[in-house]
Parts: sequence; structure tokens; C-alpha cells
Amino acid sequence: MKLHLIFIGNKFIYNTPLREYVIRKIEQKTDFIDSITFFKESDNSLFLYLEEELNSLNQLIVVTTKQHFSTIGKVICTATGDNQILKENMLIPSKCSVFEDRSYLLEHNSSQINVLHVDEMQKLPEILLYFHDSKATLHLFEEDKESAVALLSPIAQTYDVNIDIVNIIDGWLRIDVRSKKYGDISKFINSAKQLLPKKLIPASCVVGYIIDKLSANKKKLSFAESCTGGLLAYYFTKNNGASKMFDGSLITYSNTLKENWLGVENAILEKSGAVSKEVVSEMSDGAMNVSSSDYSISISGIAGEGGGTEHKPVGTIYIGVRSKKQHAEEHLNLSGDRNYIQHQSVLFGIKMLLLVDKDMFF
Repeated sequence: MKLHLIFIGNKFIYNTPLREYVIRKIEQKTDFIDSITFFKESDNSLFLYLEEELNSLNQLIVVTTKQHFSTIGKVICTATGDNQILKENMLIPSKCSVFEDRSYLLEHNSSQINVLHVDEMQKLPEILLYFHDSKATLHLFEEDKESAVALLSPIAQTYDVNIDIVNIIDGWLRIDVRSKKYGDISKFINSAKQLLPKKLIPASCVVGYIIDKLSANKKKLSFAESCTGGLLAYYFTKNNGASKMFDGSLITYSNTLKENWLGVENAILEKSGAVSKEVVSEMSDGAMNVSSSDYSISISGIAGEGGGTEHKPVGTIYIGVRSKKQHAEEHLNLSGDRNYIQHQSVLFGIKMLLLVDKDMFF
């Protein structure tokens, strides 16, 4: 059974933070949203679309505004041969057996539809759909997609599950696992972990996994960022529990602040330039020293759109990671616009952190 998310209302198209909040809360309930569809209030195709979806044997979440909450109820009633009644100050289809404030659940022809009234600056109402434990997400490192398919497909067949594998960045694969009728996801995960013990993380959110690992071991993490401008810190602080293990991030765009805040030597900056292996090594060391953290990540580069040179074109990125015992630096040549290069840089930094201490993270 697939999950389809339907937004009805202009605000969900144009109010990006509100839309992302709704999606984020749903993804906390289930790792998979199979499709997301948007309708403006005036879209006349909505009735036929909902009628088709209600006969699709799928799960639907319909998110709409207070203004259109009862209207959507009327559309659903027309499609299902029902009528609306007043319950708990809400007009909802009479066949609804489960409802909470601003949320109701209706079953029709083996489909389930949960309608939510959502407006800006309000807490999301209760999601009433029940999600079976028939899906899981894994993250695999230091393997290419072809090798991963060859290694994991036989295990998937043994335990009757389907796997979908996508590249996040080079050396980082996301594996979505779905159970067939008699599938056993937990046994698949255990077997895959035994086969790839230092490469596989069974978690939907890698950053959340890192937060939990470091918090449980009372370890701290700090960053020194240049071209990512705090994006690396945001990847962590948008997750609950980050304050237990995250000391902070120094955003040092200028060479002066690299020297004064991180202790990068002027001679190294003059000789190698701010975008260099030597400088990110000094930055990661400085971040650990100033915070007394156990791990650090540093990033410096040229995200664009201008600023590149013949020897260091746009997309030139250097990343450094450091633990108490070892450090590593990497030179990347990334492609894309400024924002995509920044996000890729952050993801490479996270991957390098995991690999610098496999005993901790795997």
C-alpha cells in the first residue's frame, strides 16, 4: 500500500517552511511518502483526482486549510456516496469513525484517507493513519551501486523484500527496503549488517544516528565552515538532541578570522591559499582546540557562481575531519549551482566523519 500526500491550497505551494514542516512531521511517522501532489484552490480537476485515489487501495493524507476543510469533506462525500455531519465542531463525513481536532480518518474500498486542517503558525494536528512496519531505510558507505545490488539482491530474495538503491554522493548509497507479503525486513537488515559490518548504518536519518551515537558515548563535535556558511551546523541542529553533542560552528569566511579564531598560520594561508588541504587541516585542528571537542569537520571551497580560477575552479572544495586519534582531508571537484555544491560539501563532510572512526559509528 502506497502513501500519497496531497496539498490543497496556494499557501502550501508558496509557503516553503510550512510545507516542509508538514512533510517533516509525516516522515517522522513513516520513512516513505510515495508521491506528493499540489492543487490550487481553483483547480477543477481535484474531484476526479480524489475519486480515483479513493479507489486505488492506497493511503492518502490530504492537507488543506481551514477555509477548504469542509469543502474537501463535501468532495469526499460525493465520491463515496456519504454526507457530512457535525462532530466536535467539525463538518466531516458521517462514515468517519476516528477523528481528532482538525483531523479525521475515513476508510473506503480498502483505501484510507486522513484529512488535516493545517494553517501557518499552528501545530500540526494528529496524523491518524496507522503505518505498518513494512518499510526501512539503510545507508551504505564505500560501495558503488552495482556492487551493492550484487551483494544485497540475494539476501533480499531470501527474506522476500524489495530494495531500491540510490546514490546520495560518491561512496554513499541510500537503500529503501519494502517487505513483500511474507517478507522479513529485520532478518534482511541483520544479514546485510553481518555481510557489511563496517559499511552499513540501519537508520533513516544518518545525522540523527550520529547525534544518538555521540550523545550515548558523551562525545562532542564542532565545525569550522567557510563556503557552506553554517549549513553543516544546520544539518545537525535541525534534529532533536543536537545540543547534547554539538559544541558549535565557527564560520570563518575571511583569512583574518581563520587566523584569529582558528589559529590557522598566516604562512600556510599565504603559501597554500584558503582553499587548500593544508588550511582545512588547520581549521579542523583549530575547531577541536577552541571547543575541546572529540571530533571536528572543516570545509573551505569555492561554491560559486563566480570566484573560481584556472587552478581552482568553481566547485573546488576541501574538507577536513578529525578525531582525537586521526585526521583526513579530501579534495573534491563538485558540479552544480551554489546551493547544490554547498549541500554536497556538507554530505561529504558527514560521510568523512563516519569513516574517520568506524569503531564508533559502525
